[in-house]
Amino acid sequence: MTDIAKLGEFGLIRHLTDGHAPKNESTIYGVGDDCAVMHYPDKEVLVTTDMLMEGVHFDLTYIDLQHLGYKSAMVNISDIFAMNGTPRQLIVSIALSKRFTVEDMEMFYSGLRMACEKWNVDIVGGDTTSSYTGLAISITCIGECAKEDIVYRNGAKDTDLICVSGDLGAAYMGLQLLEREKSVYYQQVNEARKKNDKRALEELAHFQPDFAGKEYLLQRQLKPEARGDILQALRERNIHPTAMMDISDGLSSELLHICNQSNCGCRIYEKNIPIDYQTAVMAEEMNMNVTTCALNGGEDYELLFTVPIGDHEKIEDMKDVKLIGHITKKELGHMLVSRDNNEFELKAQGWNPLKD
Repeated sequence: MTDIAKLGEFGLIRHLTDGHAPKNESTIYGVGDDCAVMHYPDKEVLVTTDMLMEGVHFDLTYIDLQHLGYKSAMVNISDIFAMNGTPRQLIVSIALSKRFTVEDMEMFYSGLRMACEKWNVDIVGGDTTSSYTGLAISITCIGECAKEDIVYRNGAKDTDLICVSGDLGAAYMGLQLLEREKSVYYQQVNEARKKNDKRALEELAHFQPDFAGKEYLLQRQLKPEARGDILQALRERNIHPTAMMDISDGLSSELLHICNQSNCGCRIYEKNIPIDYQTAVMAEEMNMNVTTCALNGGEDYELLFTVPIGDHEKIEDMKDVKLIGHITKKELGHMLVSRDNNEFELKAQGWNPLKD
């Protein structure tokens, strides 16, 4: 293992970014100077940034650095897609402690590159510094979109259809599964330590949780995919969403963002919310309400969008897109219609990173 101090900040950056040739015409100059240089002559520029903090957004007990790099890039790329844009460049800043090696950062960057190569995104710069409190990751993604094609959150209108891609709740159930197995592991370690059982501790060093039959849940949590394919399918059908977001904090929270910014209400149907079989099984196993998990779990990174009612037939024909309800007048509220036709007010109970 190579100590990062041997390379230094700029040596590490050169080591991690060497050979990453730009793929986009808008990238004039990437890593290697005081600034990256980009050129967008005919498009609007989209910029998004996310911070990921160890112990808050990720736990290195159960996510390896390659998956973490992939996920870090994808969650930012997803934000560009949520504006109906095309991601072009990525800026990566990392604060890390002395427990990380050059090889660790190589793994992290291999995940970043995998995500960037999938969507032809250039890594054009960033920063590295030391940290006394674990790993911190800050990523900025830059994209482009024609002015008339940008989709904001504030464009939903009464009678618009509410749609989601993929399925919901699986990432949250994957997190619950990982947290459960982590708890089981540490409980066994603590018991072995209390008994001073060295043999048990040696065996626990090779502890492998049994995730058979739950692989999809883990994939959704550890390796999310930005849904650029859905944008392409919408364009092919000449469907232009009126409002759109990606589902990072939970369906209920994101839908209420759209409604609040569009000054409207909504009505969605529990029976129409797409839920994978593994999600339902895991929720039952953990004695959790699967609809609550789908509404509030977060980290699905699916697209939530509204379209004019005239596009109903086009939407029904789309693979991996589900119509879950419709936009209403504001005074009708934000309602969930249950399977037995009772109505409940939607509440924003999704992920809140600033909550104690």
